[in-house]
Amino acid sequence: MTLRFPEKICTVLVNLYEYFYFINIQDQSMKALFFDSRLRLLDLPKPDRSEGQALIKVIMAGICNTDLEIYKGYKGFKGIPGHEFVGRVECCDNEKIMYKRVVGEINYGCGDCYYCKKGLKSHCKERRVLGILNHHGAFAEYLVLPEENLHIVPDGISDEEAVFVEPLAACFQIIEQLHIKPTERVIVLGDGKLGLLATQVLDLAGCDIFLVGKHPSHLSLSQKRGIKTSLADDFDDMKADVVVECTGSPKGFEMALGLTKPKGKILLKSTFVEKREIDITPLVIDEITVVGSRCGPFLPAIRALEKKLIDVKPLIHEIYGIIDGVKAFGKAAQKGVLKVLLSMG
Repeated sequence: MTLRFPEKICTVLVNLYEYFYFINIQDQSMKALFFDSRLRLLDLPKPDRSEGQALIKVIMAGICNTDLEIYKGYKGFKGIPGHEFVGRVECCDNEKIMYKRVVGEINYGCGDCYYCKKGLKSHCKERRVLGILNHHGAFAEYLVLPEENLHIVPDGISDEEAVFVEPLAACFQIIEQLHIKPTERVIVLGDGKLGLLATQVLDLAGCDIFLVGKHPSHLSLSQKRGIKTSLADDFDDMKADVVVECTGSPKGFEMALGLTKPKGKILLKSTFVEKREIDITPLVIDEITVVGSRCGPFLPAIRALEKKLIDVKPLIHEIYGIIDGVKAFGKAAQKGVLKVLLSMG
């Protein structure tokens, strides 16, 4: 015997099937900015997590100079860029971080090599770097990272502030690498996002800090904190014991070299695509130490934000939804623009 349902019931059943099918498809996909010679907003499958990894729903992410250099071809990266983020854990093995708001260290290594065993996973030959090297990044509604890379964000830190933990940690790396005396003069070269953060961190060390840049409006943010500043074109021949190079420009190293005292130190923060020839003879003659500096410790950065020792909110230029992510990149690339954030909504 064949069962026949009334036409209205059949229509309802079909509609219900289509609805739940659509919901299931939507639940398995996410919006993401994808780069492969051009930047596009795509619907992509949610990432799968492996054992020991966490699936994180991204709340907010920040566009930095490295992301803009990726757009120019830095590291030949193809995929989802972005490495400054705050999100909430949706799935993991460690119950202590389940559903917690987190930020994440961006490097993870193989775990077995010499560097990993020495606690230097960021220098592992097989390392992956969130949104920079062999790992999809944070300009998406979801990402995955090893659970050990994650840090819980205290309630006293807003989402907008939490996005700055990664670049702020990179600035705390400066005082991890260099023992800066209160009696020493330090010049921060470059008044962009990183230079402004580095200036605040170095000011905590009590040294004679000086910010040199090109944008009066940016310099004024440091002036309000009692920090001495100067436009690069008006800067005199004053030299420093330590020069922190945050220009984001290939010319930055030469500028830093010209501002460093004999037996002084240059700390390099900029990463860029362009290659440049450098005369290293002055390094030998003046016995100058050059230190490369990349990622840094998250805990001091989180503590400084929680205690309101560092103010990042004046650095936020604009917040875009992920749907306008391509437009946000265009804004972030404009000269004089500080931090542009992406909200995943």
